[in-house]
Amino acid sequence: MSPFDLPPAPHHFGPEHEAFRATVRAFAEREIAPFAAEWDEAGTFPRTLYAKAAAIGLLGIGYPEELGGTPADTMFAVVAAEEIARAGSGGVQASLGSLHIGLPPVLALGSAELKARVVPPVLRGEKIAALAITEPGGGSDVAALRTRAVRDGTHYVVDGEKTFITSGLRADFITVAVRTDPQSRGASGISLLLVETDAPGLERTELKKTGWWASDTAHLRFNGCRVPAANLLGEEGQGFRAIMRNFNHERLVMAASAVGYAQACTEEALAWARERRTFGHALVEHQVIRHKLVEMVQRVEVAREFVHALAWRLIHRAGMNEQQQAALVARTCLAKIQATQAMAFCAAEAVQILGGMGYMRGTKSERLYREVKVMVIGGGSEEVLKDLAARQLGF
Repeated sequence: MSPFDLPPAPHHFGPEHEAFRATVRAFAEREIAPFAAEWDEAGTFPRTLYAKAAAIGLLGIGYPEELGGTPADTMFAVVAAEEIARAGSGGVQASLGSLHIGLPPVLALGSAELKARVVPPVLRGEKIAALAITEPGGGSDVAALRTRAVRDGTHYVVDGEKTFITSGLRADFITVAVRTDPQSRGASGISLLLVETDAPGLERTELKKTGWWASDTAHLRFNGCRVPAANLLGEEGQGFRAIMRNFNHERLVMAASAVGYAQACTEEALAWARERRTFGHALVEHQVIRHKLVEMVQRVEVAREFVHALAWRLIHRAGMNEQQQAALVARTCLAKIQATQAMAFCAAEAVQILGGMGYMRGTKSERLYREVKVMVIGGGSEEVLKDLAARQLGF
């Protein structure tokens, strides 16, 4: 029995959410968990997994039905993130989910023709979408990006570099932040272009990482890369606002995923403590171990309730004033911080409880212990998010 087996909060989830949870949980237990260690060692996973995920509606959550998606509220995204995370492979989850940061700007700003050509094959798992914002010298300072796109007739010519790009090697479509106004040094000159990865002038290099081994991560170099002007998302100069909106959803999903990872570590540690015997007793019979496990459960549940309450408020934000909307942005930052801190605590304690086995490759806890930092840094580091939250709250 898991300490997390409680009925769902009725004001957050309905029967349709729980039915979807059961479907995603079964998918994760069948299609991901048994292979997570193998795929981690291989540094990749089968591309066929995308089509399998699409078949249960996992890729199309929240996208319009006419483009092949499944209209759904934010709670479905939270459910999916938690349940896939429990399989214990951040690399697989990050790659499967890269479309959810790569496609939203296409959906929000792209032309009807572009959306019809790009979105359906991605939601079917036939194509892969990614997002490229971060640059080698910029990090979280999006407004300082330097990659340039200069209009040349019916094309833009792109020059610059992007780094730490999830699905950057496999992706067929990459939404890229560029500076279309070379005179601008701030947010106003930033635009978004959809780059099709067979475009001449694009070079992609694999990056090696501490964690997320199963996920390809790339460094991109644009050297006179020619992109059709029709692939501009929205108007020139509209990119920064779209990027910020995208970050909010990404951070919520990362928070929900961190809750799932923390739970996975706790459940593995508890199972080990019940089985392992020391000094004539099961490990769980030692008070110090029980206290560790209780604190792990406590931190998971605090983070989970924070994330669920935030998601519910996001669904019901219509009619909120500007100050309340800003408070939701702050809460999103805080939810990610709370959840990743829970993940960090639970991963460290799980490795401690597993002892030598916790240091061996192949356990969920060892893998997730390596992946903590990318969750803390990705989508905005803890320091950046605290400062953003303070500004949104008027401190």
